Amino acid sequence: MSDTSLAPARSPVAALRALWKEYGVWLTSVAILAALALFDPPQAVESARFAGGALLRTAPYLVLSIAIAAWAGATGADNLIARAFTGAPLLMIGLGALAGGLSPFCSCGVIPLIAALLAMGVPLSAVMAFWLASPIMDPSMFVLTMGVLDLEFAVAKTLAAIGLGVFGGLVVHLLARGGAMANPLREGVGNGGCGGAKVRAPKPVHWRFWEEAERRAKFGKTAVSTTMFLAKWLTLAFLIESLMLAWIPAETVTAALGGTGLAPIATATLVGVPAYLNGYAALPLVGGLIGQGMAPGAGMAFLVAGGVTSIPAAMAVWALARPPVFALYIALSLSGAFAAGLLFQLWTLA
Repeated sequence: MSDTSLAPARSPVAALRALWKEYGVWLTSVAILAALALFDPPQAVESARFAGGALLRTAPYLVLSIAIAAWAGATGADNLIARAFTGAPLLMIGLGALAGGLSPFCSCGVIPLIAALLAMGVPLSAVMAFWLASPIMDPSMFVLTMGVLDLEFAVAKTLAAIGLGVFGGLVVHLLARGGAMANPLREGVGNGGCGGAKVRAPKPVHWRFWEEAERRAKFGKTAVSTTMFLAKWLTLAFLIESLMLAWIPAETVTAALGGTGLAPIATATLVGVPAYLNGYAALPLVGGLIGQGMAPGAGMAFLVAGGVTSIPAAMAVWALARPPVFALYIALSLSGAFAAGLLFQLWTLA
């Protein structure tokens, strides 16, 4: 006779909670599309097309990062990676910021890589440096910024990206030395922490993991779980971004960012969070605003703040990191964007 009949039955509330935890993000995306299909069918088609296209563009980064995470877990190479990154934290912060400012990752393309790095135990300080710098600038963005605005703005935005990364990485490094931010990842995302356990008790690396059934199974399980986790959050993020593009009039942003002085820089920093379109669409908007008399520093603050705290990037950070890490990410983004705008304004007036 089986003992399963003696197991306590879950209450309906507990069952619904478990169902929501597993499928809640997917259900939210479906609900958004269903509501759009009912009240605004053309927008439903456009949002679905936008999200699908964005996921396809992000797919190469997703595939590569998922493969790296699964490979590291199956071989045990994450021990070596974590140790390498914890050897010289200040150097890693500088390199992370530099790589973030020069790499071709957008605010969403970088998220799978961040998830893999944190899950492998790379220190949060180095990851934060890369995380903050990456959405702001990349090679193609540099060329487009130079064409739409000018070379001076493109160079200044690149320096702002690297400077914000270094600033954020150093702040996190100092907090970590005091014992804060020891476990940045949410429960169930991965055992990132600061890589302490992996470094304290390193295990031998099995490079030919496919020769062992257990390691092959671990590779597959990690790949599937990581794929589902990233896919559900990125899908929801892209759907919301499509609605922002459709429903937030450019005239509203223009009215809020006009004028000169310190106030527009502060306003642009705050408005850049909800009103940011995307890196490429925002450039013509800022160029037009500057042509109408908007302070260049306000344009810089808008681009930096919006790039780092855009809806897809912020939602992905919220999905991966614990609330204190998310709050620190937002605080570093806003303070760094305001500083970048202020410094650029002073430079243009010099």
